[in-house]
Amino acid sequence: MRRRSFVAALIAMLTVALVGFLPSASARSNGPLREYVVQYEAGASRAEAQAAIQAAGGTVVDELAAIGVARVRTRNPNFVLDATGMAALAGAARNRVIGYSDPALREKVDEVEALGSASRVRSAQVAVTAAAEPLADLQWGMDMIGATAEGSHAVQPGDPQVMVGIIDTGIDGSHPDIAPNFDAALSRNFTTDIPLIDGPCNQEPDRSCSDPADVDEAGHGTHVAGIVGAAVNGLGVAGVAPEITLVNLRAGQDSGFFFLFETLAAYTYAADNGIDVVNMSFFTDPWEFNCRDNPLDSEIAQAEQATIIDASNAALTYAHNHGVTLVAASGNSHTDLDDPTYDAFSPDFPPGTEYVRDNITNDCLDIPTEGAFVLSINSLGPSGRKSYFSNYSTNESTVAAPGGDRRDFFGTPLYNTPGTRILSSYPADLAKKEGLINGDFKVRNPLAVVDCIGKRSSRGNCAVYVYLQGTSMASPHVTGVAALIVSEFGTGSGAAFGLAPAMVEQILQDTAMDHACPSVSSAVLYPDLVGLDPNVPFEDQVCVGNVDFNSWYGDGIVNALAAVS
Repeated sequence: MRRRSFVAALIAMLTVALVGFLPSASARSNGPLREYVVQYEAGASRAEAQAAIQAAGGTVVDELAAIGVARVRTRNPNFVLDATGMAALAGAARNRVIGYSDPALREKVDEVEALGSASRVRSAQVAVTAAAEPLADLQWGMDMIGATAEGSHAVQPGDPQVMVGIIDTGIDGSHPDIAPNFDAALSRNFTTDIPLIDGPCNQEPDRSCSDPADVDEAGHGTHVAGIVGAAVNGLGVAGVAPEITLVNLRAGQDSGFFFLFETLAAYTYAADNGIDVVNMSFFTDPWEFNCRDNPLDSEIAQAEQATIIDASNAALTYAHNHGVTLVAASGNSHTDLDDPTYDAFSPDFPPGTEYVRDNITNDCLDIPTEGAFVLSINSLGPSGRKSYFSNYSTNESTVAAPGGDRRDFFGTPLYNTPGTRILSSYPADLAKKEGLINGDFKVRNPLAVVDCIGKRSSRGNCAVYVYLQGTSMASPHVTGVAALIVSEFGTGSGAAFGLAPAMVEQILQDTAMDHACPSVSSAVLYPDLVGLDPNVPFEDQVCVGNVDFNSWYGDGIVNALAAVS
């Protein structure tokens, strides 16, 4: 009798212990296949976490063990809530769809609008210093920060030991200004093209859904990479740090989406492979602002956003602790990140699911720019004013850098000309596909520039460059300066060469050029934008702080020459 009682008690104990791992009714359902990112609970073992995932109806298809995160596929429509209820799991968030049926694409990072005059910006107002490269006179941004042949390049052009990771849509490793500094062996592509949002996979240059790590079919990553580290080779442009090493850490889809697991994979890979600095000119989809408990969001949406914040911070902290300096664009929503208030953009994936949240507080975070240990960079136009689109913040802004502003110089012939943007490298195949150039490398759109060595225009001796604007372009200017700082002051050798991120940040801040808030109102500073956006009025943009530090310029305008001098 006593033995039977003991067995019954043991069974009861086991039942209680295992109840968290018993499949729920929803876990056994046969819904559409979806993909999620799952974060393990602190202290839970991998075996416990994976058992909990299985109990919630999920299958682990990839794992980032260093930060306790898994990529999971499931047909359980209630997977987020079921997984969040498991003791071994901290949370879950959608990553991407499998077979989403809406082919609509969207461009989120840079604004493309009708152009006015197609003239180059060579006026006294945007004068640049002559330098070694043929198109250097079009690089007003490099002149603004002292990254010229007579400036920082003469003191410190960058050390090839310094590895800069470009977390973006890819890098065209064959571009003549990229190839000399590109490390194909260390580069990785963490994405797989989804034809229904990224376009057909049977197109040039690789005809694959799993693109090689030297391909960029969106162009954005190649443009960013050129700003950081285009080589001095007698062709085209020069980057801020023209002798560092560029590493492609592709986390962005061709369509411009940056899903959670792919970005986490890029952060952890950078940490584990000796990357010194990474550039992050994106926000993690699908939420522009991630809120833990916004009452306008469903319970599932709240759980997903909390997971995006926590999993991203875990990965960013891991990278920081492994010596990676993290640099990110502040964003293009012309919003005060200290008081954002409004978000009608999220969730941006799948397209058509967004809704208005007009109660956003500063507890809601734009990831990665408001993530752990991230340096947030604001954008400037050629006149030095804050770009009309640039976000800003007293809590997040580190420094400001050139990012372009097509609306700069309102009322003058320079207004809305290509040269008020940032010129950098671009994939030739994509430029042809987009109609920027023809097959003979002849320019068909004033946003494009072609430079060739020799008289014949061909792939072998020509390179393509494009004008873009955005905080996406401001961030890599600072990433390049950070790479110069590591080059100048780093210690060690080989893979161990580097400099603590806190020291890199300190030097960036200490050597930035102080810039006071404007003395006129936003309505005067942006006269052509007043009334354009009633939800986030341009005339309500307010610069807070003094000449030493303020919400628009942070600690000032980044200065490459001062940083290495």
